[in-house]
Order: sequence, then C-alpha cells, then structure tokens
Amino acid sequence: MKNNALPLIAILRGVTPENILAVAKVLIEEGFSSIEVPLNSPDALTSISMLVNAHSSKYLIGAGTVTTPKLAEAVIATGANLVVTPNLNKEVVSMSVAANCQCFPGVVTPTEAFAALEYGASGIKLFPASVLGIEGFKALKSVLPADVKCFPVGGIEPNNESMHCWLEAGAYGFGLGSALFKPQMSLDEIRKRARAYVQTYQSFYA
Repeated sequence: MKNNALPLIAILRGVTPENILAVAKVLIEEGFSSIEVPLNSPDALTSISMLVNAHSSKYLIGAGTVTTPKLAEAVIATGANLVVTPNLNKEVVSMSVAANCQCFPGVVTPTEAFAALEYGASGIKLFPASVLGIEGFKALKSVLPADVKCFPVGGIEPNNESMHCWLEAGAYGFGLGSALFKPQMSLDEIRKRARAYVQTYQSFYA
C-alpha cells in the first residue's frame, strides 16, 4: 500500500477499456487508491495500461488473476505496480517483487502463507475468505508474523457485520469484487457502494 492509503483493493472483474477510466475516477474520488483489473476481463492489459498512464504515480494499479509467469511478465510490461493472484506461484511472486510491484498471492493454509512470505510477497490474499472463515483466519493469524498484511477476499459486504469481524481478527484490509463492481452497474451505484465500503472500514477505527 502507498503511505496513508486505505487498504481496500477494488477488483474490477469484467471492466472494459471503454469504461475503465470513468469507473476508476469514481473509486478514487471516494477514497480508493488500489485498483485491480482481473486478467479474465475483456482486453484487461489495455485497461491496465490506461490506468497506469493516468494514475500509477499516485496509486496501486495492476492485475488480478495472474496465475503464470507469462501473465506476470505481460502485466509488468504495462508498468503496473500491483500483482494479485488466486494461487501461490513462486516465480510469479519473485518476478513481481523484482519489478517493484506490490504482490498479494492467494493463500488459504499456513503452508501457503509462510511460503508466500518466504518468496517475498508484500502480504497475503485470503481466498476464498468464505471457506477459511473467521475462526480459520484467527488460527492462521495466530502463527503468522504480527506485521503480515492480510486481505480477505470473497463475500465481503459493505456493512459492519461483514467487515468489522475480520478487522477485529487482525485483517489489514480487503479485496472487494462483485459487491463493489459489476459491469452492468451505473457509475452512481458504484459510487454508492464504494462510499459504503470506505465509511464502514473507517468506522471501525473511529
């Protein structure tokens, strides 16, 4: 994360080059500073390049669903500074870190989490969070180094009941997908949801 940035990663699965900048503008205005375009979105590398050109000096901009070294290479070539994966691949993490990208690989077990840290990951993506659950996360967090940045992803809703229990258990932030953005949503709806996430996150520390 950039200094003083809210640790909320917007996952824009299905976004297109035609609307990426408008969607990003709304998110940034509402306080988001980390934007992920999953590589299974239409023409994802073009969208990432557009975001990098517009925003990368101030924000974390990059790709999700980066599952192979070849895909990581393509993302890094755009100038992205964020690489998020659903799985743990040593070479993807090493390549990303070497390129000065923040890298958050997907893990769900202690073995995967410790391996990710050994490979140099910036933090870990707890995915799918709904499978791990709060109690599973508490057990995992109890054995991890205290400063590890943990981001639950999957099923996080913009309300206290959904977010605060993870924060109480030690989550650093969240990756936010379909409850924040779907391609068919209007910009007003995206703004409303983004604002709800930011306000709910901030209310935990109020």
